[in-house]
Amino acid sequence: MLLRHTPTEIKERKALTVNPAKTCQPIGAMYASLGIHGCLPHSHGSQGCYAYHRSALTRHFKEPVAAATSAFTEGASVFGGQANLLQSIDNIFTVYNPDVIAVHTTCLSETIGDDIPQIVAKARADGKAPAGKYIIHANTPSYVGSHVTGYSNMVKAMVDYFSTSTGAKTKAVNLIPGFVEPSDMAEIQRIAEVMGVPYIMFPDTSKVLNGPLTGKYKMFPDGGTTIEDLHMTGDSKGTIALGRTCTMAAARALDSKCKVPCEILDLPIGLQGTDEFVDKLRLMAGVNVPDVLNLERGQLVDCISDWHQYLYGKRVGVVGDPDQVLALTRFLVSLDMKPVHIVSGSPAGKKYVKALEEVVADIGEEVNIKVPGDMLLFHQWIKNDPVDLIIGNTYCKYIAKDEDIPFVRHGFPIYDRMGHSYFSTMGYRGAMRLMEQILGVLMDRQDRDATDITMELVM
Repeated sequence: MLLRHTPTEIKERKALTVNPAKTCQPIGAMYASLGIHGCLPHSHGSQGCYAYHRSALTRHFKEPVAAATSAFTEGASVFGGQANLLQSIDNIFTVYNPDVIAVHTTCLSETIGDDIPQIVAKARADGKAPAGKYIIHANTPSYVGSHVTGYSNMVKAMVDYFSTSTGAKTKAVNLIPGFVEPSDMAEIQRIAEVMGVPYIMFPDTSKVLNGPLTGKYKMFPDGGTTIEDLHMTGDSKGTIALGRTCTMAAARALDSKCKVPCEILDLPIGLQGTDEFVDKLRLMAGVNVPDVLNLERGQLVDCISDWHQYLYGKRVGVVGDPDQVLALTRFLVSLDMKPVHIVSGSPAGKKYVKALEEVVADIGEEVNIKVPGDMLLFHQWIKNDPVDLIIGNTYCKYIAKDEDIPFVRHGFPIYDRMGHSYFSTMGYRGAMRLMEQILGVLMDRQDRDATDITMELVM
C-alpha cells in the first residue's frame, strides 16, 4: 500500500501540486534537440539540472543521452552565466565538434535573465564558434508549462533558426511529430513512404534513441533531421503538425515566416486519428492510398470487431500529456470503452478541455477532467469511483498496485518496461498493438480472478 495515505476527501487546491503528472521544460527541449543530426543539447544552468534531464531521458529510452552544461556555480548564479556559456561553446566545438549546439535555459538562468542571443553573438565575435557551425536556443524555464512546452519551444526554434524560403516550392511535405516515441516517428515516416510522399520530418529521434548496437562508438548517431533538410522546410508545399500542444507553434511560425500552409491534427492514434492523418497527407501530396495501408486498416477494423466484446463498457482512467490523452481518449471511446477520469499535468487551455468534453459527451457517464491536474487528484477519483483499467506513465503503477487495477503503460516516462522505443502505438498497426496491450491486461485479470470452476480455456 504505497499510497495508502491518499485521502478520499477531495479538497480544491490552487497553489499545491502533489505527485505531478508532468516534468520540466528542459527535458522536452533536450529531447527535441536530439532529433537534429549532429546536435549536442546544452543545458544553460547548473550541473544538477542537466544531470536530471539526461537521466530522465536515459531511463526512459534505455539509451545513453549526450548533452552539455554551463555548470553554474555560486558566482554564475549571482552575476550571470555569460562567461560559463562562452567557455562551454569553445570547449564543445573544440572537443566534440557537433554541427549544432542547441541551448535551452533553466530556472536559474531565466531568473537571472541571461540574454542567450547576445552571448552567442559574442561567442562568434570572439571566434569561439567556427564558421559553418550553428548555435540555436530556446527559452525553457521550468516554472512555466511542462516538458511538452519545452519540446514545442525547441521545435519552433528550429524553424526560427533554420527554415528559409528560396521561392522555389518543392513537392515535400513537412511532418512535425509531437512528443512521441522514436518508434512513433518511424511509423509516421513509414506511412508517408508507402504512400510515395516526399517528406521532411523534424525533429526525428528515430535511429537516435532506438538505434542498433554495432560495437562501434559514434558520438552522434546516424539519425536525426539534417541541417540541409531543416533549411529546405521553408520550400515545402505544406506542413502536417501532429499534436497541437507540441507542434502548433512551429507549424504556424513556418507558415508566417516562409508561407508554408499548415494543417494541425491530433496524434494518429486509433482508427479515426490515423484516417485523418492519411487523408490529409493524401490530399496535400496529391497521391492515392496504397493497398498496403488499406490492408492494415482492414486488419484494425477486424480486430475492433473481434475484440469489442471484451472491451465494451470498460471504465478507464487516463493520465498523460495533453496530445496523447486527447488521442487516446478518442480511440477508447471509439472502442465503446468509458474514459471516466482524465488528467493531464500540462496546461493546454480551455479549447483543449472543451475538445476532451466533446469526445466523452456521449459515453453515458459523468466524466472527471482536470487540465492541469495531478496524480493525487487522479488517485482520489479512482478511490471514490473505481475503474477497470488505468493508462498512463510508470508513476501510475503505485496507484494501480494500491487499488489492484490492471495497468497499461503509455506516454512519458516509462522507466520499468522495455519496447516503447521500438514498437509504435501509432498508425493502424500501432493501434492493433495498443489494443493487444489493453486486452492482455484485462484478460490476465480475468484469469487471475477466476475460480477453478469459472476458469476458461477459450475466452
